[in-house]
Amino acid sequence: MIVITGAAGFIGSCLLTKLNANGYKKITLVDDFTNGMKNSNIIGKNYYKLVDRFEFFNWLNENREEVEFIFHLGARTNTTEFDKSIFDKFNLNYSIQLWKCCTEFKIPLVYASSAATYGSGEHGYDDRIDFIPLLKPLNPYGDSKNDFDKWVLQQTEKPPFWAGLKFFNVYGPNEYHKGRMASVILHAFNQITETGCMNLFRSHNTAFEDGKQMRDFVYVKDVVKVCQFLMLHKKDSGIYNLGTGEARTFLDLATNVFDAMHLKPNIKFIDIPIDIREKYQYFTEAKMDKLKSIGYEVPFTSLEEGIDEYVSNYLKEGKYY
Repeated sequence: MIVITGAAGFIGSCLLTKLNANGYKKITLVDDFTNGMKNSNIIGKNYYKLVDRFEFFNWLNENREEVEFIFHLGARTNTTEFDKSIFDKFNLNYSIQLWKCCTEFKIPLVYASSAATYGSGEHGYDDRIDFIPLLKPLNPYGDSKNDFDKWVLQQTEKPPFWAGLKFFNVYGPNEYHKGRMASVILHAFNQITETGCMNLFRSHNTAFEDGKQMRDFVYVKDVVKVCQFLMLHKKDSGIYNLGTGEARTFLDLATNVFDAMHLKPNIKFIDIPIDIREKYQYFTEAKMDKLKSIGYEVPFTSLEEGIDEYVSNYLKEGKYY
């Protein structure tokens, strides 16, 4: 049996689809299943059981002999939330408890870290473990992910295989429920549909022109391919970047959304909201050598291809993956 926490969410539900397509049906889904919009992500998919996130540890203790692998993708991901206690509860302490269970029960574990751990990037974007204690995230969400990474690296007792994945800017189907935290592609599509125009953040950093802020945008279907690879690989434990390795500008992104909608670009610039302005990342780019070094050779989807597929096959029809 495979377990996915955060299974009704964006990446978790896409992973469920990927595993189903490859013949895996006995999958237990763990989440808060009270959000009807989020639950739409798992309609029509094959799974064994739904388990509430707060009942999960009791369930795991009772069913540990059946569990072969756990993907821990559940987390509080709101980067505009500044109540540290919330992140301690849902991201740090929950993850620590799960790690200890996987260690005791000898269950392999893949968990979600984040590129938010890199902060402003003053130490670069290299996933070498000796850099991790030096990182200074820009918000409590990033802190919680980095705090768990640091805790993991201090442990002498570990699951038989484990991997932490530093997700960069993931986009793609099944993020309709994410609101403000959805990808810029989804926001762009909705804005253009409603107004014919796309607003991008003006730069408040003299090193970057308006719209020339850069991110490593990675398509969710590539993310779940890496997750499945690690499940089958089950060696070379460690913390890995998961991006494309190529930063692209927000202007590139916006232009490609207009192209996918067969419209002429109409882009305006607005100020970055005050509540996130001082915590805004102007550049991210995953260094991907480590993942490639353990045998992952599948090419990543280009921004052009990913946006075209996402807009054409999902957003235009309101479909799910």
